[in-house]
Amino acid sequence: MSLDSTHHQKAVDLAKLTYEATGSAGSGHPSTGASLVHLVTALLYGHMRHEPANPGHPSSDRLVLSEGHAVPVIYAAMADLGVHYKVGEGDLRPVTRELIMTLRDIDSPIDGHPNPGLGMPFFDAATGSLGQGLSVAAGLAIAAKLDGLDKRVFCLIGDGESREGQIWEAVDFIRDHDLKAVCPIFNANNFGQTAEVSDQQSADVLVKKLEAAGYTVLDIDGHQPGVIVEALSTHAQHQHEPGAAPVAIVARTVKGWGTPSQQGNGHHGTAPTGEALDAVLDELEATARSVGAAADTPLKIPMMSADKPAAPAKQAAPTFEEALKAAGMESVLEKGKMATRKAYGVALRAAGHAHGGVVALDAEVSNSTGSDAFKKDDALKDRFFECRIAEQNMVSAGLGLAAAGKVPFISTFGKFMVRAYDQIEMALLSNQPLKLVGSHAGATLGADGPSQMALCDVPFFRGFTTMRSHSGHRGAVVITPSDAYACYALVQQMADYDGTVYLRTLRPDTEFIYGPEDTFVLGGHEVLVEGRDLMICASGYMVHEVNKAIEQLDEAGVDATVVDLYSLPFDGDAIADLANNNNGKVLTVEDNYGGGMGSAVAETLAATGDGFDVQQMHVQYLPKSGQSPDELLQYCKLSADHIVAKALEMLSLTPA
Repeated sequence: MSLDSTHHQKAVDLAKLTYEATGSAGSGHPSTGASLVHLVTALLYGHMRHEPANPGHPSSDRLVLSEGHAVPVIYAAMADLGVHYKVGEGDLRPVTRELIMTLRDIDSPIDGHPNPGLGMPFFDAATGSLGQGLSVAAGLAIAAKLDGLDKRVFCLIGDGESREGQIWEAVDFIRDHDLKAVCPIFNANNFGQTAEVSDQQSADVLVKKLEAAGYTVLDIDGHQPGVIVEALSTHAQHQHEPGAAPVAIVARTVKGWGTPSQQGNGHHGTAPTGEALDAVLDELEATARSVGAAADTPLKIPMMSADKPAAPAKQAAPTFEEALKAAGMESVLEKGKMATRKAYGVALRAAGHAHGGVVALDAEVSNSTGSDAFKKDDALKDRFFECRIAEQNMVSAGLGLAAAGKVPFISTFGKFMVRAYDQIEMALLSNQPLKLVGSHAGATLGADGPSQMALCDVPFFRGFTTMRSHSGHRGAVVITPSDAYACYALVQQMADYDGTVYLRTLRPDTEFIYGPEDTFVLGGHEVLVEGRDLMICASGYMVHEVNKAIEQLDEAGVDATVVDLYSLPFDGDAIADLANNNNGKVLTVEDNYGGGMGSAVAETLAATGDGFDVQQMHVQYLPKSGQSPDELLQYCKLSADHIVAKALEMLSLTPA
């Protein structure tokens, strides 16, 4: 017979299983899956090079399902092909029809949206928060390029989700970096959740937008097997053709294909059950007859290369002093002060030379964040990726890189990281470790004002320090080093840590507090001064302000302990012991909004059941521009004088 008839039969079979699985769950999005059945058949059964028994093989082509709610149709194909999933520490078993009938069960790995953290290595990223998949695909393609792997990355994107600006950030990014291995496939089924998509997301307009962005656009019928296969073959031809434009496919599909009762508006996110499900299955049988479906031509997955990238070379990083000398910055040691954002640049460059898997991404502020030290190094520049002013795409591309085994350091102003909070959380759901760096942290920024200050980042990231990922790691570690030595050492720790870390760096220069003999660990702290009357915990710039306050407190006869609490989480038992040694009186000082380090200390001490007096100092009012850090701290009532006054108040003392 023909390839078309076999593809139609497979499409009908996948649609049936999609409806049956969602019917068993009582929820899901089968009509979206039905619109994808022919595309999925063409990809997984005849075009993608992959190995069902080893779905995480580094040389396999990858599929990113950006419209993650359509995942039941992928599960259906996985069950049919016997694609393996992980059980426990590494045991691999094939997905079965029986398994996918446990869709959305609390103890099932068949989650409601793609979730690699639950042992599904076929997926590289958790998707479902729409608009992020194409960026992930771009990151996977970058990693393949670095590793010299001839692989393709397919991304299925909903027409409704193409309203998300991140889609177009990724479209530009793919052009910028010539990532022709990425094949964006827009599933233009013309319906969103509540109604038809906007005319701006219609197939006609999508074609024009992509053409305007410089793509070769293939406008196809997404239910014609031969046409789909030809389009995918065109992408393969363009991938290695010098000067060829990247290929994007706009596939016109029918939401609820094969089932007239499930078409049109009002069926998104509904799963027919009982008699309604029986009617749907009957409709699919009728559709099979009408299109001449017949399993008469064998479908074969193409042969996949057995090549694997070499493990990245790793060696010990140089000391901070050695790294400064290598960068021609010896004078910093004589000066005795350095901004931690600049120390980050030195540290990132050193980490890049020590660890071949380290890559760097920045959002057009590398000369401010310090990551330009990596970009300007001839030996590292090919591992630096300029993401322009598109933080959401940058973080999701970093997720793709992490999924491919790289160690992505992703930097921008901490304030601008806010734009990518959703993308960061999706990376955590994906169980992929990111190294995030937010510069210009806190209120000490100066003349640029609050639109550039990272003030709510600590409370956001601190939430992840209170939970654990599927791999057992803390969701995230937040570090705010107070000087260049600490920053340098902690960056090297980040590069070796198999989890997500958020590093906050400062714009102003700060004096060296530490030296080459000091060591730092994620989750650590440093006791700078030991006292018995009061414990003051601070981080970042505020450690220096507390040191100023200590001189005045000494003159007032107050014997205070000073803790550089540079990490969240921290050793709660050690902090509780220090608090007990200081009469249970604790003052926390941070130059960001509340809910951060001070709240963490208060919660930790409250959990002991002992009686503590914890007072928090943080930014309580919107700040503004100022000419110096001192002006800002005075304005925010966080200066050394304010710290002294609060400490004396806690001790029922008055200033001399």
